[in-house]
Amino acid sequence: MELRSRAAPIARVMSGSLKRQRDTAGVLADTMGYDITIDKRWNEYDADDILWHHSTRPPQSDHGAARAAALDTSRTFQEVLDRALRAWVAAGIAGPTRETWPAFAARCTDALTEFGASLRAGETGIAVTSGGVIATISVSLLGLAPESLTAFNRVGVNCGLTKVVNGRRGDTLISFNEHTYLERGGSSLVTYR
Repeated sequence: MELRSRAAPIARVMSGSLKRQRDTAGVLADTMGYDITIDKRWNEYDADDILWHHSTRPPQSDHGAARAAALDTSRTFQEVLDRALRAWVAAGIAGPTRETWPAFAARCTDALTEFGASLRAGETGIAVTSGGVIATISVSLLGLAPESLTAFNRVGVNCGLTKVVNGRRGDTLISFNEHTYLERGGSSLVTYR
């Protein structure tokens, strides 16, 4: 496992509460013996809610079937999602979704800040989360415009590693979406959704 080959021992593992996040965190618990702390602030944005309010082709029923029925290809879906995410960000606090962009962005950055504060100097922690959370945190740490979310969100690879260092000057993004270790196992391990 890639994390075993990294030099720093892991002091703490956080995970969002979504099933896919808990399943990934469960692998860490099972193979490396870590206790996992669940924190809903690491959960992904609600894509269906965003699409419903900010798309001309909103989902109609459950998550998977609605997207498959409503959208022709993965590329088409990505274009629709990108437009909806841009509209969500632009709507700001007045947006119609259950969780507005400013609330989501604050939730993500608050989770990172609190997690960093929970680690002692020199300790390493892992947060098992989702692409939208990672993109949001990355955009924030780089001081980019919120609209940059879509560019980062679009290229996130499942199980990619993003490294943030917490130091005297706060949090710094060191790397985004490392996934060379997946490519070594074959191209079928590199997935985007």
